[in-house]
Amino acid sequence: MDLNRTVVESIKRSGDVFFAESDRDWVLDGASVHVSMIAFDDGRETSRILDGRPVETINADLTSAADTTQARRINNIRGQGYIGTTKKESFDIAEPYAIELLEAYNPHGRPNSDILRPYANGNTITKGSRGLWIIDFGERSLADAAAYEKPFEYVRETIYPRRKNHREPRQREKWWLLARPCSEMMAAIDALPRYLATPIVSKYRLFAWMAPPTEPDHALYVLAESTDHFFGLVQSKPHELWALRTGTRLETRPRYTPTSCFETFPFPEPTADQRDAIAAAAYELDLLRSTWLNPPEWTREEVLTFPGSVDGPWARYVSDANAKGIGTVRYPRVVPADDAAAKKLAKRTLTNLYNERPTWLDLAHKRLDEAVFAAYGWPADLTDDDLLARLLALNLERASAGPAAPAEAEAEPGDTSDSPPARQRRKRK
Repeated sequence: MDLNRTVVESIKRSGDVFFAESDRDWVLDGASVHVSMIAFDDGRETSRILDGRPVETINADLTSAADTTQARRINNIRGQGYIGTTKKESFDIAEPYAIELLEAYNPHGRPNSDILRPYANGNTITKGSRGLWIIDFGERSLADAAAYEKPFEYVRETIYPRRKNHREPRQREKWWLLARPCSEMMAAIDALPRYLATPIVSKYRLFAWMAPPTEPDHALYVLAESTDHFFGLVQSKPHELWALRTGTRLETRPRYTPTSCFETFPFPEPTADQRDAIAAAAYELDLLRSTWLNPPEWTREEVLTFPGSVDGPWARYVSDANAKGIGTVRYPRVVPADDAAAKKLAKRTLTNLYNERPTWLDLAHKRLDEAVFAAYGWPADLTDDDLLARLLALNLERASAGPAAPAEAEAEPGDTSDSPPARQRRKRK
């Protein structure tokens, strides 16, 4: 929880806040930041002024509606959430060098694709891919890592001089490894055809699909979920509003704090038809956004080929493996059709899209929101204050209930998407 909020909670236990400005510009010596201001006493002052208007109460999060600081973690959380990997040094490399390393030979016969992956951070979602890759040895020993000759030599020359006297034992003694590799997350997302990620700090609360073996860094909160239904739930207005209210703020950008935003969120319990409606609306929203970001006339499919192993991170793309399990990776991806298209695509970012918020995007979100509201059994025209009050009441009800809700029905083995095309495939079987 935000430390400032904790301070206000302490104040309210012994007194109360009678004046507050929740978000105020503060300019000093040319630096512009956003601050909050409060005035408090022992509780004798009876009037309350918040952001220049009289209110009945001022909550610890400097709001006057539902006091979401009371929200508690609930047991029936759906989805597994993780903070991405933390490297702490320059393990990320530009794509041309990554491709050079992918084609390099190792004396032990293993391919460098075992330890090379595309790399994503918060900007990957909001501003588009920068073509970065990462060298990640996982938890390999020094001897095992050194067998991947060229990548290891790059790390030895680049990372070791800065870590050999590091104060943290792991970074000093295991200098060739990421500071926080998050192996549990990597195992969870590598088992899926795709996973969800959202920037921890962002102007808008945006969730986007990523596909293994892309490795997310610590600027992303990752959900090991692959269904359109789940995407619809977290991208809908109830979750967005809850995240904005329960999260914290870095200057003007909301911060998604998993413990308060995700682990407290009371998901609806839809019927099968309601679940399908949410999935269909979410699928449409994602399709519209994806087509806007990468118009077919500006893009083409490119297939990268390089050596890969059937037990490595690129296993799903490996074909023609030999007796040792080494074959050829054929990795399809969308790239600009030409230089002119690349310049135009550079402006097609999710941040720019939501800054403009064209009518088609607004309508797609409304269709999704209506489907999610229906799953809650609530009217779609609730005010923000009423919506937060209902979500808080549901959170507290769930938190006091104890046992987790029944698990959702599983998709057929090998089919982890509930998008309309996936449902059609299941019907045809």
